[in-house]
Amino acid sequence: MMKINSQILNFAKVFLVLNFCISLYAIIFQNLIWLLNLQVAFFASLFVTIASFLSYRKNIQNRLGDMQDSKPSSSERDKIDEIDDPYDLYSEYEEVPESELTPEKIKEIITKEKKRVKQNSFKNTLFSAGGFVSIYRVLGYGFLIFGFFALNNNKILIPLAFIVGLSIVPIGVLFTRALRKE
Repeated sequence: MMKINSQILNFAKVFLVLNFCISLYAIIFQNLIWLLNLQVAFFASLFVTIASFLSYRKNIQNRLGDMQDSKPSSSERDKIDEIDDPYDLYSEYEEVPESELTPEKIKEIITKEKKRVKQNSFKNTLFSAGGFVSIYRVLGYGFLIFGFFALNNNKILIPLAFIVGLSIVPIGVLFTRALRKE
């Protein structure tokens, strides 16, 4: 079982408090259909947000694991290198003496770097595909679309309530960020 981060708990508390306040408004000043629209949109938005977080977190952990596997072992690097460059950021570059830098050599280096950047951007796109094609996100968006059409087909869709329900999560994130800066 994963340990729940305190920051995630703070986000969850803000989401639930906002949802409770707006639900209370819906019960007192509106009707139950307004509340139903609000809750369907809120839970769909929350499910998509949680699914996005989990899929991107898994993607980052996989990428970090790949980076750890590709780094040279600590036995290949001496202690001074580990202290100066703990993340091994500078080892793949070989320094070219200034006397050897001719315009042709500079163009060659730039061409190599451009090619490497293009390869990395394509590679990043492939690796990040798991983040936006996650089954959880697909299910979340499916729930959102299904909820919208179910409400619309039963002629109980209230667009304003649905939009308010969708906006609880983004507004909750803004509130949490504003509280953290204080």
